[in-house]
Amino acid sequence: MNNTEFTPLLLDWYRHHARDLPWRRTRDPYCIWVSEIMLQQTRVAAVIGYYTRFLDAFPTVDALADGSEEQLLSLWQGLGYYSRARNLHRAAREIKVRGGFPETYDELRALPGIGAYTAGAIASAAFGLPTPAVDGNVLRVMSRLTDNHGDIQLPSTRREIEAEVLRHFPESPDDARIFNQALMELGATVCVPNAPPKCTQCPVSGYCLARERGTAETLPVRAAKKARRVEARTVLVLCRENRVALRKRPGRGLLAGLWEFPNADGVLSEADVTALLSAWGLSPVDWYQKLSAKHIFTHIEWHMTGYIVSVTGDDTQQFSWADADALQTYAVPSAFARFREAAAVQLSEANNA
Repeated sequence: MNNTEFTPLLLDWYRHHARDLPWRRTRDPYCIWVSEIMLQQTRVAAVIGYYTRFLDAFPTVDALADGSEEQLLSLWQGLGYYSRARNLHRAAREIKVRGGFPETYDELRALPGIGAYTAGAIASAAFGLPTPAVDGNVLRVMSRLTDNHGDIQLPSTRREIEAEVLRHFPESPDDARIFNQALMELGATVCVPNAPPKCTQCPVSGYCLARERGTAETLPVRAAKKARRVEARTVLVLCRENRVALRKRPGRGLLAGLWEFPNADGVLSEADVTALLSAWGLSPVDWYQKLSAKHIFTHIEWHMTGYIVSVTGDDTQQFSWADADALQTYAVPSAFARFREAAAVQLSEANNA
């Protein structure tokens, strides 16, 4: 591929065909950073609303640094991967202490939660620096353009593709600001995953070695993933005096520090649940509904059985009891969305009884 032809074609296509997304209308490194963290493992359509609400609550990096973790996690609720939010908070505090947003790749890379991709994305989009930002879309586009059959999950293949991206980077800062975004946009809308690439719509198809050699649909190469571990859990929606029980998860590990409905390993019968409640100082009064739900994490799959139970007794303060209004303020992860919805309905019916 010839840099003098390939890059201008891509940039011209981007300027005429790119989706209008709110984080593309700014050069503020803080706003770009927030968007990049939110977009990790999350669809663009799902992020837009979160991004707007987040910046309304925390319009500057200092506002984020001064905000509470509870408010942050509540705003993040439903996006998942909550360690991203905590790292945002930690990094914001470091930025506030240093007196301003870092403007080099290495300084950005040193912040909590900012890896090579995110540092490259911020450095290029905010400051016009020639820094590759290689995500899944870019890996796919460049694997096809160069007919690279290396496993894209290997660091060596990623380094090859980063070097190829850097080789085509434009010199103009204004062009450099959008080059990574143009590659990503091409991968998201034309050189798509899980479907044949739309080569007839591609502005750089004339430079694509995989198209020329007929290998585009076999790329990129990715080794098979290990099967997720399946875990059975029983989740309890415990209602008492028009309130529902929540408890905080440990500060480390999966969903660290978030709020959850009480739950236990395995599939428990009503007799098992009664024994568990007794150990918590509670007794069942009425059994309202049995629920089921599934939630998929990166490496674990939860298969959940749930019970809605009214209870009485003294729980020795191991739970927080939330009424209908308070329930909306707790940072409960989306893994428990089915049970949160059921709890809200139960509390509403109890209030209207």
